[in-house]
Amino acid sequence: ATAARFFRALGYNDFEEVKIQAREERSRTQPYSYTISASEKIVLGRTIGEHLDLELNNIIRTFEEMSSDTLHKASRLIVDAPRVWFLGFGADGWYARYGRGLFARLRHNVHVLGLNDSSLAEDLAITGPRDVLILMTQGAQPKELRPVLSYAKTTRVQVITLTDHSNLAQAKRYSDIVFRCHIANYGLIPTHTTLVSTLRLLAIYYTGLVGETAVQRIGLIDDINEELNMRD
Repeated sequence: ATAARFFRALGYNDFEEVKIQAREERSRTQPYSYTISASEKIVLGRTIGEHLDLELNNIIRTFEEMSSDTLHKASRLIVDAPRVWFLGFGADGWYARYGRGLFARLRHNVHVLGLNDSSLAEDLAITGPRDVLILMTQGAQPKELRPVLSYAKTTRVQVITLTDHSNLAQAKRYSDIVFRCHIANYGLIPTHTTLVSTLRLLAIYYTGLVGETAVQRIGLIDDINEELNMRD
């Protein structure tokens, strides 16, 4: 049973699939030098079709478990927030930068918490009641995350967390709203699809609440960009 769970975590349907693949590889006379035809479309040992199936399964499971009521509550917190902060440690840092870029086109006062390593404490000192912290977590997280979340709780910052199952328990303790994102993969390269898609959906719900305000801001930013490009 343990072996079966292990192979399923690697992306196989069952142990029989593992044995079939092992037999096929053993029967090759030159297992490390054979040529894969273009029609097979192999990527890191998995086919494009398998990759697509995995991504679709993650998306379906994520959004089947999500309620429109939760999305509405999270969007309302962002509407009422004086400032919106994004946070992602280590490899999750790019989520925070993406989220900041996405929401900065829709509203003012959107920041990345601790964008420079030395500014985390200074940024936390700026936060206050009704601010919203959108936390992006996937996989192992550093020790400093817990004190950051504790500080946010003390200063009454509202925390919205987008996370995978491994961080779910901590997220529920420190967050006002949690979005669980399924990120099952083949064990070598993590998938980011559901986290990014959930963030985009949250932005869409937010835009639905503020309406013309977001449209006008996007228009203003586009006009400024056009003017800056003309000056170049």
